[in-house]
Amino acid sequence: MKYPSFKDLILFENDDYIVVNKPPFVASLDERGGSGEVNILRLAKQYSADAQVCHRLDKETSGAIIIAKTPEAYRNVAIQFEKRKINKTYHAVVDGQFTFKELFIDLPILNDGNKSVTIDRKEGKRAETIFNTIKHYRHYTLVECKPITGRMHQIRIHLATQRAAIAGDDMYRGKPVFLSSIKKDYRIAKDDEEQPIMKRFALHARHLVFKGLDGQDIVIEAPYPKDFATLIKLLDKFDA
Repeated sequence: MKYPSFKDLILFENDDYIVVNKPPFVASLDERGGSGEVNILRLAKQYSADAQVCHRLDKETSGAIIIAKTPEAYRNVAIQFEKRKINKTYHAVVDGQFTFKELFIDLPILNDGNKSVTIDRKEGKRAETIFNTIKHYRHYTLVECKPITGRMHQIRIHLATQRAAIAGDDMYRGKPVFLSSIKKDYRIAKDDEEQPIMKRFALHARHLVFKGLDGQDIVIEAPYPKDFATLIKLLDKFDA
């Protein structure tokens, strides 16, 4: 896999912070068992020696991620995360038609550490997300997801509880999107195997608002990466 240049990922930079648009399939931090592969933290440290990643996105999830250049900057964001003062908005394409209007999901999540995440009302930690429908397609829905807490797989599992699995998220029963399922007369060559439009689940960290050390809001919008943009374009064309 060809890794992008770190500079090309930067959406915002000042003396304290860098915000990058994380590509899909690149981990946020060193993963357990340290395979030594490229990740956002390593790329950031090559760019700015004291860089620390302030939060993480799932490896397949793309979008805005905050990196602090100094310990003071890191602490400032860590406190905002702790107090739930950071405003995060994700976009997801889900399988099926759903109308969400400020749908508030408050279901505790238990993470047993083996990437196994479940809803558990007794043992789970508080998890809250607000969902709004952005656009209906014939077979899919573009959804805005606002996590108030930051649990692992939170958006994915909360959507799954509404039978609204994210397209391509096989862990939560989401099916990949194939062009043949939305384009009427699509024909594939006899010996070819059709590939999904996106080779991951359709989730992107779109907006981020946090306060800099001067107390001023830093407002970020992360453009869709190529695969997500292509999916939306094809849905607009063939599934609207």
